Order: sequence, then C-alpha cells, then structure tokens
Amino acid sequence: MKVLYFHQHFVTPKGAGAIRSYAMARKLIERGHSVTLVCGSAQGGTTGLVGNFVNGQRRGVVDGIDVLELNLEYSNSDGFAKRVRTFLSFALRSVKVALTEQYDLVFATTTPLTAGIPGILARWLRSKPFVFEVRDLWPELPKAMGVVTNPVLLSAMSLLEWVSYRSAHSLIGLSPGIVEGIKKRGVPAERITMIPNGCDLDIFATEAEPWRPEEIADTDLMAIFAGTHGIANGLDAVLDAAAELKRRGISDIKLLLIGNGKLKPALQERARREGLDNVVFHDPVIKTRLAGLMQSTDLGMQILANVPAFYYGTSPNKFFDYISAGLPVLSNYPGWLAGMIENEQCGYVVPPADPKAFADALERAAANRGGLKVMSANSRTLAKREFDRRQLSDQWVVWVEDTFRKRGR
Repeated sequence: MKVLYFHQHFVTPKGAGAIRSYAMARKLIERGHSVTLVCGSAQGGTTGLVGNFVNGQRRGVVDGIDVLELNLEYSNSDGFAKRVRTFLSFALRSVKVALTEQYDLVFATTTPLTAGIPGILARWLRSKPFVFEVRDLWPELPKAMGVVTNPVLLSAMSLLEWVSYRSAHSLIGLSPGIVEGIKKRGVPAERITMIPNGCDLDIFATEAEPWRPEEIADTDLMAIFAGTHGIANGLDAVLDAAAELKRRGISDIKLLLIGNGKLKPALQERARREGLDNVVFHDPVIKTRLAGLMQSTDLGMQILANVPAFYYGTSPNKFFDYISAGLPVLSNYPGWLAGMIENEQCGYVVPPADPKAFADALERAAANRGGLKVMSANSRTLAKREFDRRQLSDQWVVWVEDTFRKRGR
C-alpha cells in the first residue's frame, strides 16, 4: 500500500515539535508500506530536507519517508490573517498533489482543518480511501476561545468540518472529547477510533545528559512548561503563580517556559515589569536536548486557558512528554487528563484561574521531594502501560490498513 500523507507541520526528532506523524509514517514503512508525506516549513522544526526549493518545493527521502516539502513558512508567532493565508495555500497546493500523485490511500491530519481538503477531493474525484485524523475540534475551539467571531467564517469552517467528516471513510480522534465531537456531526461510531498522542519512551526514558538553564540552581525546584506560548496556552496563569510565590518570599522555586509563540514577547515584558525573576524563558530545543532537560526537572506544567472545550477536547503532546520522562504533572484545568493525574497519583490538579492554589501545589512539591519521587514512578508506569508510542503506532497502522482493506480497490 502506498500512502499519501498530508501534515502541514511535520517534524522529525531532529527538530523541535511533535513527532507523531514521523512515528506513524515510520511504522507504516516497518509494516512494508510506502509513504509520501506532504508538509510545509515550520519555524524551529525540521523536515530532514536541506536542499534548495525548486518551483516552491523540495523532495527527498528522510529515514525511508518520501518527504515533499512546500516552501510555505509557518510560525506560532504569525498573526491570524497570515496563518489563514498559509493554511489555504498549503491546502490548495496539496490538492494538486492529491490529484496527480500515484497512491492507494490518502491520510490527512489536522491542524489546520483545511488539511482535509486534499483528502476530500481525492475521495470524490479519484475514489481513493480517505482517513482523516482530528487533533482539535474546529470551529468549536477557536469559537470558544473568541479567536474567530465572524459568523460567515464560522459557518464556512463548520461546513468544511462536516464535509471532511462525511467524506472520510474512517476517522481518528486524539481525545475522548474529539471522538464525541465527531459523533455529534452524525458520523457512525464504527467509523471512528481514538488513538491519543503517545510517549516516546525511546527518547525520554533513556539516560540523557541532564542540564538546567544557568539561571536555575540545582537546589531549586524546577517546574517546566514546554510548548507554544499562545492564546490557547494561558501562560499568564504561570506568571500569576510566580507573582504569588514572590509575595510569599519564596525564591527557590523556578518556573521555566520553553518554546515560542505569539504571546511570548508580552509574557517576557510582563515578567520584566513585575520583577518575576522566578520565571525563566528559553528557546525551543530538539527532542534529545529536551530529554536531558527533563532529566533534571522536578515537575511538568500542563497549562491551558480556562476554556471548557479544552477539558476533553485536546491531547497535548507536552503531557505525554512529561510522563515519558517520569515527571509528575501539575495541571490547572479539569478534564480527562486531570482525572488521569488524580487517579494515577502522578501529580497535582488545581482549579483554573487560582494562583494561590497553583502556588500552594508548587510549595507542596518543593517541601515533599520524596513524594515527588513516588509520583515520578507513577508517571513512568502510566506512560509504559497506556501510552507507549510503539503500541499506539501499531493500533494506528492497523486502523489505516483496515480502511484500505474495506475501501480500497
């Protein structure tokens, strides 16, 4: 089987970012299939290709994957209008690939929602089996966050969502809320499966050289957030907790924010203005370097804006990286991950928008290093038992193969 795989934000382990698509493509190849992966260019990421772009694209084989990279740069710091232009450009140029490339099955993964457009046309114009993977519910999430308010645009996105779901022969949701959201659009349950993000145990559970930023002492409790600094992430909650710790006169707890995003400059300015020297900002690092950082980290922070749609409708990569490394996790919102943290006793859950409770949890962690070790062991056990990327990749490939067997010619 030859799979045409669309993921605008494809990254290999040598870059900074989520490597789900890399792992899934590699698993297809291990099972004897071939993969052509179509992607764009992401800031801080790497597709593995280094040659010049010719006619707006470059192509080559990366770890057995035939990678077709379109010269469409994307950054989490881009404004809304620029993001929309990039998303639409990727979708339109991907349609040409979907209509001309030779393949047996088309697979597309969000975000953005427009990633499904080439799959829709491949299904209806070329009668190709189409598998659609949903990482976020659109337009529900941007509407709930207030990012998109134009009723015409929301209606267009809702229509595209409906057409994508109805065109796909099978779908994959990454969280319970996503699966339920797909069902609510009238898709039969037997066409949907849930395969969450996974734990890269071969990267994070192996010994890596530990390190810390120079601003953080070995004796400090270091809590880390590793991810995008955007509207959805609600990182002002971390600065609120930092301000509360400062008011209490606590100086041996440091909060490390690692990554980039549209709101990072504003967060840095606020920290400077308020004298929050217990907050440290750091540029993104590649996975292997991140593994070393987590070796010396005490706590992972799972932070999101207080939007109810997030509670069950997201599957954050950072959470799975944390437990892969055996980190206890502090979450500041309820939902399926919070329930898991509490049930597995692998961290702390605090109410949204409550800096005092957030600071209290950090203080408890600093005062009970022995308890953190127990939580650490519980995190690692959970990662191995439920979210081993190798096992989830097997499930993913079986689902794709079954779709081809049922729908392919």
